[in-house]
Amino acid sequence: MDTPKILLIAGDYVEDYEVMVPFQALQAFGYTVDAVCPGKNAGDFVRTAIHDFGGDQTYSEKPGHNFTLNATFSTVRESEYDALVLPGGRAPEYLRLNPRVLEIIRHFAQSNKPIGALCHAAQLLAAAKVISGKRLSAYPACAPEVELAGGQFENIGMTEAFVDGTLVTAPAWPAHPAWLKEFSKVLQTHQKGKTAAAARLA
Repeated sequence: MDTPKILLIAGDYVEDYEVMVPFQALQAFGYTVDAVCPGKNAGDFVRTAIHDFGGDQTYSEKPGHNFTLNATFSTVRESEYDALVLPGGRAPEYLRLNPRVLEIIRHFAQSNKPIGALCHAAQLLAAAKVISGKRLSAYPACAPEVELAGGQFENIGMTEAFVDGTLVTAPAWPAHPAWLKEFSKVLQTHQKGKTAAAARLA
C-alpha cells in the first residue's frame, strides 16, 4: 500500500496547536504531509496564534510560533494527494477569499477523499459549498455559517470528534486525540479502497 500523501493548507495566524500538532503527528503515523499557504513557498513561514480558553465568553488570542512551510502552494496538484487537512484559527477567514483554495477543497470533497477540519476551518468548507447535507462539528461560533451553507452543526464536546463519511471534524484543539484517531481510521479505510480499486484494474 502506498504511503498516504496529505495536503495541509495553512495561513497567517492559523491556530498554533491546530497546525503544529497534526503536521507532526500525521508524519509520526508514517504519512507524508505537505504544508502550504497561498502566496508562499517551501521554506517560508506563517505566523501562528494561540487560542486559549480562560473562562471568558470566547477564546483569547496570543502570539504563537512561526510555522515553516515545506511545500509551495503554486505548484500543488491536488490529484496527487490522498487527503486534506484544514486547521482553524484566524487564517480561514481570509483563505476563504482565495478561489484556488476553494477549488482545491472542492476537489477533495467531490472525489470523496478524506478531509480533516478543525475549529474555524468550517468557514472554508462553507465558502467552498461542500457541506450541504453533511453533519459536522466546528467551533460553536461557526454554527450559523455551517447551517447557512446547508450543513447540520453537531454540538459535541470540546474533546470529541465527529465523522460523516470521509469528513472528520472537531470543535478545537482539545479534540486532537479523538480527531487524529478518527481521521487516521478514515484515511486507512480510504487507502484500502484505493488499493482494492487499483487491483481490480490491474
